Amino acid sequence: LQEEMMKSEKGASVFESQPLYARKKMISKLMKERLPDRIHSLLMEFGKVGDELGYPVYAVGGFVRDLLLRVENFDVDIVVEGDGIRLAEEFEKKFPCRIRTHKKFGTAIILFPDGLKVDVATARWEVYDSPAALPTVESASIKMDLYRRDFTINTLAIQLNPKAFGELIDFFGGVKDTKEKVIRVLHNLSFVEDPTRVFRAIRFEQRFEFQIGKHTQNLMKNAVKVGFLERLSGGRVLSELILILQEGTPLPALKRMRDYNLFHFLHPNLKFNEPAEVLFEQIRQVISWFDLLFLEQRYERWLIYFYGLIDSLKEGEIEELCQKLAMNDKVKKRVGGGKIQADQALLQMFSWINTDRPPKRSEIYDVLDPLSIESKLFMMGKTTQVTTRRYISLYFTQLKDTKTLLRGTDLIQMGIKSGPFIKKALTGLLKARLDEQVITRQDEMEYISKAQGME
Repeated sequence: LQEEMMKSEKGASVFESQPLYARKKMISKLMKERLPDRIHSLLMEFGKVGDELGYPVYAVGGFVRDLLLRVENFDVDIVVEGDGIRLAEEFEKKFPCRIRTHKKFGTAIILFPDGLKVDVATARWEVYDSPAALPTVESASIKMDLYRRDFTINTLAIQLNPKAFGELIDFFGGVKDTKEKVIRVLHNLSFVEDPTRVFRAIRFEQRFEFQIGKHTQNLMKNAVKVGFLERLSGGRVLSELILILQEGTPLPALKRMRDYNLFHFLHPNLKFNEPAEVLFEQIRQVISWFDLLFLEQRYERWLIYFYGLIDSLKEGEIEELCQKLAMNDKVKKRVGGGKIQADQALLQMFSWINTDRPPKRSEIYDVLDPLSIESKLFMMGKTTQVTTRRYISLYFTQLKDTKTLLRGTDLIQMGIKSGPFIKKALTGLLKARLDEQVITRQDEMEYISKAQGME
């Protein structure tokens, strides 16, 4: 497999078919203009430490690609022609940071006090024993390290050593493909050695509004047709699916997944049809609305869209999909349980509308508060009822942070026995506050006194 991968379409060695020298260009001015001083200075320091050790040091991958595309990305990946772990250890001696190492792969993560993280790796070559298998690793040159990457746009490197700082290195036509907005693999067996690249090609194509090259498209279709994706572990597929669903607008990528018949691979009954497209657009609008509330509540975007993806599946089919994607029990519960809870809450709200009985504010709270943020936002995207959307909006904007002014200790001082009576009294008091029956602390004390027959 490895020998075949190293051949071009004409049968010659890949490295024989590539130019002897990389295309090089100085972009130090662009780096100075586009990068924050903190990042720029850090890159210079990596180069200096590399010189002290006698190692060529490079910034690589998505960081370089996005720099050329004028897209903000400060996730720095460093590759060292030498010992990546040793470079990280030397860096730790000189600067306030700590490192975590992975000796098997020759990699390290440098963690800075301000939260910045830099990945450092030894230049390496990955050997695949069989399609979709995880690779074994061997040290290599920067050219071979870049050659193992997924697409040409991700094979660019910037040298950081002082004498060549800011020199862009392009062995495989990455600059040309970036300018022409093309996603292209480096060799014919790219999707054989790692079929997850099918998902990544789609994600990058839609994120950057590029086009997958014609030959690369044919290789993708062939990989799906031959069944190489079936050899992937469920966890790897789930990781790629989550990355797609975390994109700002995942709908175009999902349409492309449909073009390549990838939904059938996930589950035979999983369809991404026109109603699903409408649902995804509604979910996108709801997420945009929620973000503009600035509530500072964290949520997982992918999970809301995943609920939309599985909306047409039956409960047993959802379980089958979760099994295929190798979800652990915790994630499985969030997916299956969260979806069921959302649908049940929608039915409850529909019954209010259908019987023409407006619910109390406390009833809206009781239905929605136990649900996750993801379930509530999915409900808002799924419902066709304007009234239901108003109920959920009311919860987020007015009800969710409602608290009683009195606490358990206050009730004990008022003569209520500690234990379940306190919880019951506070629950009743919260409902009264939600329904605007009490406003002040005095109102709450009078409510409790009356409820407990203390007057």
